[in-house]
Amino acid sequence: MLTALVVIFVIAYAAIALEHPLKVNKSASALIGAGLLWTIYALATGNDPHLVGEQLNESLASTAQIVFFLMGAMTIVEVVDAHNGFDVITSRIKTSKLTTLLWLVGVVTFFLSAVLDNLTTTIVMISLMKKLLDKHDDRLFFAGIIVIAANAGGAWSPIGDVTTTMLWIGGQITTLAIMKGVFFPSVVNMVVPLAITSLFLKGRVVVSPVKSMELGHRDPTTPFEQNFMFAMGLGILICVPIFKTVTHLPPFMGILFGLGILWLSGELIHSKKDDEDKEHLTLVRALKQIDMSSIIFFVGILLAVATLEHTHILTTLAKWLDQTVGRQDVIVTIIGMASAIVDNVPLVAASMGMYSMTQNPPDSFLWEFMAYCAGTGGSILIIGSAAGVAAMGLEKIHFFWYVKRISGLAFVGYFCGVIVYIFQYKLFH
Repeated sequence: MLTALVVIFVIAYAAIALEHPLKVNKSASALIGAGLLWTIYALATGNDPHLVGEQLNESLASTAQIVFFLMGAMTIVEVVDAHNGFDVITSRIKTSKLTTLLWLVGVVTFFLSAVLDNLTTTIVMISLMKKLLDKHDDRLFFAGIIVIAANAGGAWSPIGDVTTTMLWIGGQITTLAIMKGVFFPSVVNMVVPLAITSLFLKGRVVVSPVKSMELGHRDPTTPFEQNFMFAMGLGILICVPIFKTVTHLPPFMGILFGLGILWLSGELIHSKKDDEDKEHLTLVRALKQIDMSSIIFFVGILLAVATLEHTHILTTLAKWLDQTVGRQDVIVTIIGMASAIVDNVPLVAASMGMYSMTQNPPDSFLWEFMAYCAGTGGSILIIGSAAGVAAMGLEKIHFFWYVKRISGLAFVGYFCGVIVYIFQYKLFH
């Protein structure tokens, strides 16, 4: 059974990677892969359908949390965009040099990701790029850098990345220690790819999209509506981690609560407008505009990976690494690189179950280095992180385009950060 599961996962993964030449949408490949994996797993453990049902419910619950969060964040961004809210930022960016804009975007993404999280930040920043850059080729490069910067920014903050949050909630890391220990390696992880990309884009100028009225009869939003919806949207996104810290409820609950508040606010400020005038500004239209195929892809890929978790394939792999390699720094570096292929959440979950807290106390080398590697290693491939998958859907990035143009940059940045963390640890411990 285990061999069959691994083979099907590899085939489904290859079909996702080869989406462009096969001309088959990655969402279809992910859903078929998930369906086949769970079917084989259920048939192989036919004498205990109750256990499989419980495991599927558990996987569905964790998948649904990410999906609802993604839907909420994308809808909020869509509403802000409909009100021209991003003009508040884009109107203040005056640079005509592509390299200057790249550095600005990279640094903002890095710090914003630590406050929001890498997924929300990617959605917000890619939406901003559509307002600033007309050429799709330029936007693709920027999307790649946004993914690297968002994952790097999320790694040093306990609320910036799902895996760092898992380690934080599990007690493996504490807030100040992770920020102090992983900040500098994360900066290096972002700066190296940025510096290399700047050399390629040197001398090129920013080509901004031509602004046009969407429909002749529609009035533009007033400055008050524009500023209000921008402040509300960004405020809600920033409050989600605070909501999680205070209530200990999962982030999807905070984003759905915020979405309800934004919906009510929109209804109130547009209450005096005709239905025709406010139709393009409503939450109902924003929900229709979000990219559902990307969300379906998320469901498929997360449910597919869950079977590898429940059959203990990932745990077995981790134990094999421990016996074969032996060195923690090398094992964690490999786990980080593996998170580019397999979702980093089950990889970190397997590692948390494999290593005891007695041998590896909170804020020890293993846990801090795990937060860095699992958080940033996913940038090496576009489907290795939630930020990458979101960018793939929003900008229609092809797997092999990312491999050719961005993976090398992410790989170099990842290893530079690894070297910096190990050197820094040896220097201060």
